[in-house]
Amino acid sequence: MTASEPSPDWDVTAVVSWLEANRSPENIVGMSRFGIVTQTAFGIPNGQLRPLARKIKRRHERALALWDTGIREARILACFTDEPGRVTVEQAVAWAADFNSWEIVDHAASLFIEARLHDALIDRFVEDEREFVRRTGFAMMAWGAVHLKKEPDSLMQSWLPMIEKHATDERNFVKKAVNWALRQIGKRSMGLHDPALELAQKLAESEDKTARWIGKDAVRELTSQKTLDRLAAKRRSGSGT
Repeated sequence: MTASEPSPDWDVTAVVSWLEANRSPENIVGMSRFGIVTQTAFGIPNGQLRPLARKIKRRHERALALWDTGIREARILACFTDEPGRVTVEQAVAWAADFNSWEIVDHAASLFIEARLHDALIDRFVEDEREFVRRTGFAMMAWGAVHLKKEPDSLMQSWLPMIEKHATDERNFVKKAVNWALRQIGKRSMGLHDPALELAQKLAESEDKTARWIGKDAVRELTSQKTLDRLAAKRRSGSGT
């Protein structure tokens, strides 16, 4: 029996009980249309999971137990409520072996960036042949371009050769992540905009249809007035070179 109001005292049993009580079969049907794996889903949207995560707060051991349930919502909560400082490379690699959904990958990638595991994981994941593991590496690049504010732009620029190398991977969840990473790097700063745009233009002229799609879409966003105005504003404020 769970308490009526979620709290930091909740253990994995209490959290799963809450998830079961809030199951929505109708939402499960809708989620499947967005490519979300729903075999273990309760149909609870992230708009409900995020407030729950804020109430139960972060706890590493409980996050590990939530992951081990295999339930979609429990695994998302594991990503939301783990303690970044206690997430290890070994844990990340073990979780990655379970990845089977772009949604879980992207939340986990955000956690791994919070945990500052980019140096240890990005190369390793990008070179992995498994679709969702490779996606994790590029999703980490995308999150890293946004959230690793204290890291130098040279770090993100060092990721561009990996983007070019794998721009011909035609698997849907990889190519979309490659595109996402390229766009986010190019939008980080004026200093990164030019090399990212140069790569995007090169890919846009590729004979490979996947690379061409990635490049054209990135060129479109990186040359949009919205992106250019945002970068100019960053430069004026001193937050982007």
